[in-house]
Amino acid sequence: MHRALVPSAASSPMTGLPPLTLVIGGARSGKSRHAEMLVTATPPPWRYVATARALDAEMAERIALHRNQRKKGWVTHEVAVELPECIARLGAQRTPILVDCLTLWLTNVMLGEHDVAGAIDALEASLEAVFAPMVLVANEVGLGIVPENALARRFRDEAGRLNQRLAARATRVFLMVAGLPMQVK
Repeated sequence: MHRALVPSAASSPMTGLPPLTLVIGGARSGKSRHAEMLVTATPPPWRYVATARALDAEMAERIALHRNQRKKGWVTHEVAVELPECIARLGAQRTPILVDCLTLWLTNVMLGEHDVAGAIDALEASLEAVFAPMVLVANEVGLGIVPENALARRFRDEAGRLNQRLAARATRVFLMVAGLPMQVK
């Protein structure tokens, strides 16, 4: 059983990180920076699981900027849809893992017309066997206006459900507001 299922789970004696931390917030709220700070407060090496895909020049530039801003000590794993498999593979290594971000992963799953419910179930199942402390990053997409098209509304709903499931599972949850972390769990 993943230690994050136990609400009173202590921090890992190796890293000081709790078993599972969720960092959530709006666009440009400081989620990635805060998540990286949490992980890099522990000794390296650290695992960075990136889910972004460079589908255009602007996104390629963002990805390159993120890579260049990271400290030495990060080992990057890029996955679009195979996040559960990647977590299962890395989780036995006991090295802190940062997943950035669940929202882009969900986008990849939906646009690839994969089974969303099955993918989320597989993600949760992969968390069950993880021995490494994990920090997950996700966007809070439910605070804005109701999207005008069906796909965007479905995405908002699926992202909200995913975030709720992982927040319930997490030992610690931070909501980022204007670069400020607010611990809500």
